[in-house]
Amino acid sequence: MLYALLYEFMHRACDCDPRGVKPLAYYVPFMLNLRGRRCVTVGGGHVAERKVIPLLDSGADIVVISPELTGTLHQRYEEGRLHWMKRKYQSGDLNDAFLVFAATNQSEVNDAVVQEANSLNIPVNHTGDGEKGSFITPSVLRRQELIVAVSTSGAGPRASRDLCRNINEHYGDDYEAYIHFLNSVRSEVKKMVRNDELRKKIFRLLSEMDVLSQISAGAFREWDQDRIRNWIEQVIAGRQEEK
Repeated sequence: MLYALLYEFMHRACDCDPRGVKPLAYYVPFMLNLRGRRCVTVGGGHVAERKVIPLLDSGADIVVISPELTGTLHQRYEEGRLHWMKRKYQSGDLNDAFLVFAATNQSEVNDAVVQEANSLNIPVNHTGDGEKGSFITPSVLRRQELIVAVSTSGAGPRASRDLCRNINEHYGDDYEAYIHFLNSVRSEVKKMVRNDELRKKIFRLLSEMDVLSQISAGAFREWDQDRIRNWIEQVIAGRQEEK
């Protein structure tokens, strides 16, 4: 089922679709560090809420422009987790923004937001019509350090959510533990090893370790800091012996 869904949406995105279906935009995926960045959402309803909530833990400087807010957004405002401009959108509101969401229930307002953002070269998401904006948001599976983003290029948001659930059910727990292990070891390597060549060797050895299958089999015991450091020191000692 998973592969059938993927094939269907990949086929729909092909420029040479024999059925004459309009080709979907070619989106480029990437991860953003929004800490300290001004992110503006125009709109305070449930659609805007879905765009704002994922930003709350990012450290972004979140600004919501709307005469009213949902109960959840108002609570986050009272907690000091976002700024609220209690009025309708006005031209000039996007100055100094890093990222913009046009998320009102009025298409003409969303269009005006997109137009201003484009004139300022600011990435903007049009929640009513993704093709009008410069980016869309994927469905996201987040398990601590593990982040999986799934998109159907706007062809089927529900399908992307289903794919996320499928991935979570089949791989979530094991990969969450595995990514946590990788992050713990890499963090210690960065503290202990300054030589770039040696770091690369250690990271390569780390990637070759059969940890994931051990986790899946229930045979893996989590490494504490001492064990991680001992392993790194052994690798360093082995490197020195090679010389």
